[in-house]
Amino acid sequence: MSKRIAVVFDSAGTLLHMYRVAKEASTGNIIENIESTAIVSKKIGCGLVALNTEKETILHSRRDMSLFEFIREYRVPIGISCSKGKFTPDVACEIIKGASIPMGDVHDVLEAVTSHCPDSIYLAAGLIVDSEARRIPYVLSTGGQVFDKTLQTTQMLHAIEVDMYIASGDRMSALMQLAEFINIPRERVFAFADPFMKEKVVLELKSRYEKVVMVGDGINDILAFRAADIGIMTTQQGDKRPEELRKAADVVLDDIIKVVDVVKGL
Repeated sequence: MSKRIAVVFDSAGTLLHMYRVAKEASTGNIIENIESTAIVSKKIGCGLVALNTEKETILHSRRDMSLFEFIREYRVPIGISCSKGKFTPDVACEIIKGASIPMGDVHDVLEAVTSHCPDSIYLAAGLIVDSEARRIPYVLSTGGQVFDKTLQTTQMLHAIEVDMYIASGDRMSALMQLAEFINIPRERVFAFADPFMKEKVVLELKSRYEKVVMVGDGINDILAFRAADIGIMTTQQGDKRPEELRKAADVVLDDIIKVVDVVKGL
């Protein structure tokens, strides 16, 4: 007999309050609170690429080293967090190789996030790659701290024997810090989950549970919302969200703790 309820959480903006910084390649300007998934979703051939390495490795590199040299010399895997249209790691690598992005740009955004969020439970660096224009318009970094009621929410769900999962576009090492904090086992954490993988996770869980709930806040959660029995959009992050995302959600909540009431209602 299938278990009763599973809840799948996105991480950034859902369980974590995020601070995001981007450096614009065309101007060199630092831009705060950029919504990277929204930018990617606007253009076919765009992808959000994550550098699967730690802060210390990045800052150990020379500022004048190219991004491609860094990836090759330090053997840094890349992951696709979100994309629109056909987009693969091979395509991303080809464009990164041809771009003149210095590691100094990555240092700048990482240091900006670190200084603003010194106690982040999550820290990452990446870039937006435009495969149609063959360029890298933004280098990015994000840092996150758990929302005040994240831990209480997951503790209450544990108490009523709900199984919880994380499906996120972020790298595994960063997600595991969060998963350990809220007591979600590694086998229930899905890293580098793009919209299609999130949808697949939800669909597979539906064969094992009576009800599957998806909780997220970004456009990359829209397919999982539609696949889930209940799609919950959270607005705690405070960013403007696309209207199509709101329409895809069954419920819109301004506080993650209210997820517990929705689940109890099932």
